[in-house]
Amino acid sequence: MNCTPALRVDAGRVSLSGTWTLAGLQPILPQIQSMLAAAPQDGIWDFSAVDRLDSAAAVLLWRHWAMTWPTVLGLTPAQQSVLDRVAALSLDAPVAPPKPAGITLTLGHLVLRGLANLRGVVTLFGHLLLDLLHLARHPQEFPWREFSANVYKAGAMALPVTALVGFLIGITISYLSALQLKNFGADLFIVNILGISILRELGPVLVAVLVAGRSGSAMTAQIGVMRVTEEIDALATMGISRHLRLVLPKILGLTVAMPLLVLWTSCIALFGGMVAALLQLDLSLVYFLENLPRAVPVANLMIGLGKGVVFGFVIALIACHFGLRVIPNTESLSANTTRAVVSAITLVILVDAVFAVLTRHIGLPQL
Repeated sequence: MNCTPALRVDAGRVSLSGTWTLAGLQPILPQIQSMLAAAPQDGIWDFSAVDRLDSAAAVLLWRHWAMTWPTVLGLTPAQQSVLDRVAALSLDAPVAPPKPAGITLTLGHLVLRGLANLRGVVTLFGHLLLDLLHLARHPQEFPWREFSANVYKAGAMALPVTALVGFLIGITISYLSALQLKNFGADLFIVNILGISILRELGPVLVAVLVAGRSGSAMTAQIGVMRVTEEIDALATMGISRHLRLVLPKILGLTVAMPLLVLWTSCIALFGGMVAALLQLDLSLVYFLENLPRAVPVANLMIGLGKGVVFGFVIALIACHFGLRVIPNTESLSANTTRAVVSAITLVILVDAVFAVLTRHIGLPQL
């Protein structure tokens, strides 16, 4: 028996024969499509000589019929069942184009998404407080290993990149400031400019941006991968709190590491500024170090370290929140990692503005 699929048109009658399956059609698909194009869509279709019909051939025929049944079909019950399933799928059903969303609808979606994220962050913060209360009653359960690991990964491993960026930023600010101060004969004020700008503002914000892109994204990705691989569900099955073992060590670890990174980066940035001042203005390193405490009150350092603590807490909280929102697919993982970094940097700038308003009378010379 010839199993090759064939088609014959005779006076409005279309007769099919052979094995109409994907394996049988594939070698001669162009010829079959040409013969189908010459065959009428309506009329009499005879399937009595068809040995086998699968869904691939049924889709091909259903599309040729323009998704309507011919007038007469000679089918066996099995063949009718295959065609009925294909017809029920409506594979080529036209999809209505999405209507463009108006400004009101877009803003509404943004507001609702923001409120949902705010609720999730507040809920996560509540879990954190409950975990701290539990650890206060049971200090032996504190996850010291996870905490130290996060301090090491978020703090110690970030020292080289923060030092490099801080050194370059210090050189840049000192060089540009020296060019302007020379014009007014105010070379000595470069100590004030560098000290206040780096210790109070640039040091904490610069470190926060670097940490948000480096450690924040890593935290979100780690928790997200655990969601995708169902490791978090496995922890819940074993009765282990995901907040106590995953979220709390990350938040506490970054909160502790951030002020240390701020201090380290600020010192390196000041050193870079001193080197540039020595080369541009011929100010010795000894003069710079002697006048720095007089020109920059210690309150500026305290404000910078305080910002580091708050920034570290905010970045870790946002990173863990978006990590827990990941659903089991890679697209969600990448999207939430991006949202975590963008949201963390935005909140850091917002919190820095609040700090600037609240501490505007602290650590600055009064005229």
